Amino acid sequence: MKFTSLVPLTFLALTGASPCSQGPSDSTVTITPEQIIAIAPKSESCDGAVDFVSECGTAEQAAPAVSEAFTKYGLTNKAEQAAVLGLMAMESGEFRYNKNHWPEPGTVGKGTRNMQSVDFNKLYAASILEIADEFAKVQDQPGPVLDLLLQDPVLDYGSGAWFLTTQCNETVRSGLQNNGEEGWKAFITGCVVTEADEARRGYWSSAVTALGA
Repeated sequence: MKFTSLVPLTFLALTGASPCSQGPSDSTVTITPEQIIAIAPKSESCDGAVDFVSECGTAEQAAPAVSEAFTKYGLTNKAEQAAVLGLMAMESGEFRYNKNHWPEPGTVGKGTRNMQSVDFNKLYAASILEIADEFAKVQDQPGPVLDLLLQDPVLDYGSGAWFLTTQCNETVRSGLQNNGEEGWKAFITGCVVTEADEARRGYWSSAVTALGA
């Protein structure tokens, strides 16, 4: 799937907490491979992958990494989880890509399973204490910054949770939790800043069903 959706470079308002303040949550989140497959059917295997095969991730790989990331960022609300998983499935071509390739030749440094912009990846990497020393060496090099994030599956699959919990304001998050499709549309148009089209809606709707949100 050669998707062309773009996450904008525009910096969005923080919720008031520093990204660095994110720490382990007391509430453990478990996302199963079966739920991932229900949202992104291609993630059942990488057998059909034909390009950039090394980037392909299966549901078996994605589920524990997503679960750990949701736990880390305290993303326990199922409606918010569905919004993040739907976005990730769309942006990553159902978890087959974690680097931007289209339109060709792609944007160096844009990626993770949330297909974040270079600027957001720099913010994301800067928020992670475990990679602080390595990040300091490459912080002005978009490609190496992305490569640093891709070394750890939890960081790769965790960008969506980080984005929602640090780059979207409380109105957006409250909308996701309480306002159904209208809340999802506000998340896509007001925080991700892209079109809430039918393709995106399809992934979100599948995620809502899979998670029972």
